[in-house]
Amino acid sequence: MDTKEKTADHASRASAFNRDEQRVNWHDKTLWFVREKRDKAAWQIPEWEHLRELASQIKDNVLSNLHNYLIQFEKQASSNGIIVHWAATAQEHNEIVYDIIRKKGVSQIVKSKSMLTEECHLNEYLLEKGIDVVDTDFGERIVQLAEEPPSHIVLPCIHKKKEEIGALFHEHLGTPEGSSDPVFLAAAARADLRKHFMKSSVALTGVNFAVAETGEIVVCTNEGNADLGVQLADTHIACMGIEKIIPQRKHLGIFLRLLARSATGQPITTYSSHFRKPRAGQETHVVLVDNGRSERLKSIDFRNALKCIRCGACMNTCPVYRRSGGHSYHYAIAGPIGAILAPSLDMKKYADLPFASTLCGSCSNVCPVKIDIHDQLYRWRQVIVKNGYVNPGKSLGMRTMSTVLSNPSTFRWIGRLGRLFIKHLPFLVNHKLNPWYKKREMPAPPAQSFHQWYKTMRTNGK
Repeated sequence: MDTKEKTADHASRASAFNRDEQRVNWHDKTLWFVREKRDKAAWQIPEWEHLRELASQIKDNVLSNLHNYLIQFEKQASSNGIIVHWAATAQEHNEIVYDIIRKKGVSQIVKSKSMLTEECHLNEYLLEKGIDVVDTDFGERIVQLAEEPPSHIVLPCIHKKKEEIGALFHEHLGTPEGSSDPVFLAAAARADLRKHFMKSSVALTGVNFAVAETGEIVVCTNEGNADLGVQLADTHIACMGIEKIIPQRKHLGIFLRLLARSATGQPITTYSSHFRKPRAGQETHVVLVDNGRSERLKSIDFRNALKCIRCGACMNTCPVYRRSGGHSYHYAIAGPIGAILAPSLDMKKYADLPFASTLCGSCSNVCPVKIDIHDQLYRWRQVIVKNGYVNPGKSLGMRTMSTVLSNPSTFRWIGRLGRLFIKHLPFLVNHKLNPWYKKREMPAPPAQSFHQWYKTMRTNGK
């Protein structure tokens, strides 16, 4: 990724993604297929909405008592033989992880999927320190070989064609040139990863849920890579955001039923692994990371975003994400949920993301923990505008439209003028400077405005 791409906003990145129309079409179609699977799986259980409400209320309770639950978790985990670390920032998290690895005297570790480490840019940090990180999730390994970030929480390489993956494997794993059969490529990746599993003494995982009552952590995967890495390693490092706490073990059943159905349409993930105590001779570390979460917790408008269980359902349903790709969001977490998490870390840098939405509300409708995503996107827009981080052209356009829409006579006059232009002088609107015209055909001008039609109907008594 060059410097220009690193500084590009969502609109320009999305425009680049849209140059490949075929890719956009199957990206859209594939994610909608996953959304349909989610719907079918959800409505197979009559209590689905009840589960969503329970999960939302549990998370409300957690956010209102987070300090107490974290202290309880630390106490229980420590009594189980787990070493607990606290990190206020991404930098502190990376330093803690590196210090653990350095003391073990190793130069390579295996890592399962972890959106927190993506958020903290851990791979890049460790690489600078001479530590090679091997991502063991199939999708994560693909984007790692491509030197790209994941474009989706659950489907990291959803933007890649199988032929592109085959070319990557030919270059890095030595598979035959032109291979694109998914079964063959999966077998090749499995064989390559097995070597890294066997020789790595340090395994790093994310955390899906941490239970305050018992001090255990739960990791959900479909490939078993987290289990294999941890069981073969002498040191297990688990990295988690402080919001991943749930109060009691009995609550796991609620979240596990919601997570897999929302993410991939499965009744449950293939592996839901509980790590409570290190085995004999093994060391287990849990790193609890804040990185702006406490600030988010203080905000009444935006604290609900901390309920997120990273299922990706909002991405699969979002018409903007499906047609713009995950990399257009230029943040570790893409889609609607990323667009409300990112500005809380750096409002200026991510000021464009809350505008990458139609505010249709589909994201909120599918969220398993009932986060008011589209409402938060709208509120973020207001905050960003008030803080002066909106594009000057957009700001001018919105002020102009506010003036027009707040004055009925001006609105009617502009409407008449617009209809005349479209009918008699179409070249004034049908050009590349009109963003609407770039992707759509301009509508045929109506014979009369709605106001005129309504007035005629009232006059005629209809």
